[in-house]
Amino acid sequence: MQTTLRPMPPFDFAKSLAFIDGFRPISGDQKITAHQLTKAVRIEGQTIGFEVKAVGTLEAPELQVTLHATCEISPQIQAAALDRIAFFLSIADDLRPFYALADEPFQPIVEQLYGYHQVKFLTPFENAVWAILTTRQQMSVASKIKARLTAAFGGKININGQEYLAFPSPTDILQAPPDELQQIIGNERRVMYVLAAAQAFAGVDETFLRTGTVDEVRKWLLNIKGIGAWSASFILIRALGRMEILDVPEARLIEAAARRYGAGLDAVAVLNLAARYGAYRGYWALYVRAGGS
Repeated sequence: MQTTLRPMPPFDFAKSLAFIDGFRPISGDQKITAHQLTKAVRIEGQTIGFEVKAVGTLEAPELQVTLHATCEISPQIQAAALDRIAFFLSIADDLRPFYALADEPFQPIVEQLYGYHQVKFLTPFENAVWAILTTRQQMSVASKIKARLTAAFGGKININGQEYLAFPSPTDILQAPPDELQQIIGNERRVMYVLAAAQAFAGVDETFLRTGTVDEVRKWLLNIKGIGAWSASFILIRALGRMEILDVPEARLIEAAARRYGAGLDAVAVLNLAARYGAYRGYWALYVRAGGS
């Protein structure tokens, strides 16, 4: 099945691909070429492969999307898959008001990253599991555990002779044998947290997570065992696109902002700089981290 998605301009798919290629939490989960992404996702118990190819221009962007499955794709699954892809690539984000707010030190970053829409985790559950696995654990170890979870409990599909693995859905994890989860994750408490996240995300309407008030969604996330304040903010921004928030800045953002705005910045100063950008403060932080060196 093939269709076309039309992102909000400006949209530079090459910048999206460059980010995905260097994003360690999903390293190896897809194939990237100069203008195309091939990846897989679990939707309602079915593994859907998708190819996304840029066919438009920066100011008139179009994405050609091809869906693959081992059985017929129902209209419901098709709509859910396209929505997932569109949200993953943040194609509906209107960056023009954000760019109009740029102060002088930030303008070179806008020029550098012009058309870059945030790439999210493919699903909020995947982001939650990654947050749990990386809490007090080396990222390299977390990456190996995540890969083993995907291979054991996710889906797989062959596209043009290459196999693609999809990260397990919450239901996949809930149906997994507990002893196998324990063997892969290797920590009883983390197993409990992953199961708690699976139970929570299996029972929530994602529309609420995307559109409910930030306070409501944050409260819901904090009610999941294993999700603390930092993880909740991480999921709000990186899985749900809630770019209107910026909590206590991490060291990397402070350092990047200092290189752009001048030495001596602290967390409070960074928050004050971000305040100028209102509902786009999360985008400001994203751009500063990506282009602030």
